[in-house]
Amino acid sequence: MRDVARQLGVANILEGSVQKSNDQIRVNVQLINALTDAHLWADTYDRKLTDMFAVESEIAKTIAEMLQAKLSGSEKTAISKKPTENPEAHELYLKGRFFWNKRTAGDLRKSIDYFNQAVQKDPNYAQAYAGLAQSWKLLPAFNGGAPKDCFPQAEAAAKKALALDDTSSSAHAALASLKGLNGFDYPGAISEYERALQLNPNDATAHQWFANDTLANVGQNERELSEMKRAVELDPLSLVINSNLGWAYIHSGRLDEAIAQLRKTLEMDPVFLASRINLGRVYEQLGMFGEAEAEFLKARSATGESIDALAALGHTYAMSGNQTAAREILAQLIELSKKRYVSPYDIALIHAALGEIDDAFGWLENAYDRCVEWMIYTNIDPRLDPLRPDARFDDLLARLGFANCRPMLVLDRS
Repeated sequence: MRDVARQLGVANILEGSVQKSNDQIRVNVQLINALTDAHLWADTYDRKLTDMFAVESEIAKTIAEMLQAKLSGSEKTAISKKPTENPEAHELYLKGRFFWNKRTAGDLRKSIDYFNQAVQKDPNYAQAYAGLAQSWKLLPAFNGGAPKDCFPQAEAAAKKALALDDTSSSAHAALASLKGLNGFDYPGAISEYERALQLNPNDATAHQWFANDTLANVGQNERELSEMKRAVELDPLSLVINSNLGWAYIHSGRLDEAIAQLRKTLEMDPVFLASRINLGRVYEQLGMFGEAEAEFLKARSATGESIDALAALGHTYAMSGNQTAAREILAQLIELSKKRYVSPYDIALIHAALGEIDDAFGWLENAYDRCVEWMIYTNIDPRLDPLRPDARFDDLLARLGFANCRPMLVLDRS
């Protein structure tokens, strides 16, 4: 218990089990002081499955009383809230969140399927619509679909969720992210994120996306790190949040800390793609091309068909002077783009590393026209450095809303 509490950063742990038989459930719970192993409270609840949310609320209120926690009005409301009357819809929603957390194109598609089933069971289930919004929003980032196809679906689902429940922090976070990704409206995104976190200060994903999708790109590195660290505190076992903390260290020029954080994440799951690729990118920034290549190859072997890993490998080959291998991957990506979604941003990066400036700008314009998700990183992505002296780059930054948003810190790549 002490080890678990240390990893989670908590003093007390709620332990228990749920048994289900037909429409009956039995919930056994006990609250334990992890430092002393003292049992502070225990109880058993026998209820109908339809009373599940009432049991959750009762347990939460009891724990708050036992720990003498002072709950705000919004927290009391959240504890008492019943998101759906349909237990089948809720189970489908939970399955959707399970696959959403895996962060691959195939799993995100599965999450969308489960969330759709949930809203079919309960058309007024705001959380399920928020889940749909967050899944559709993420899909292009994992090469699961073109932004022009996915972002409108995400926005419609977020607005539907808010029409049903305007206090949904998940829906506000999805809408906030889309303001940046789909409209390059960073002040609007900041306002929407702040609204989400006002509604639910414990929404780890809202903290994560606020840092990663907005604050990083407008140069607010200190606030970005603060938000990411808070996200990790709230969800310390989330692979994607831990990986994004490494990404935040990269933006702040703290590359040694980035490496340590990404290695820590890979210890939790050695095949988690985002961490493997981010670690390779740090090595590339340090000029350690052999190490970067090794990480990208590991990512490829673990996932089989990762376009992100393939594109990252092509960029490293170009940076290390292996132009033949880089051009082979470039040709692969262009051929793949005829059959499935490949980010034109990734293709632009390889052209930039090869010194093919006009081709790089051509693909960036393609990315801009299609509202490609990676365009929000144009302001801070060091891989675009070969293009920055060109007047066309300043014009692109202005159109992306970055005319007055320069990065506060520059990466030390020496």
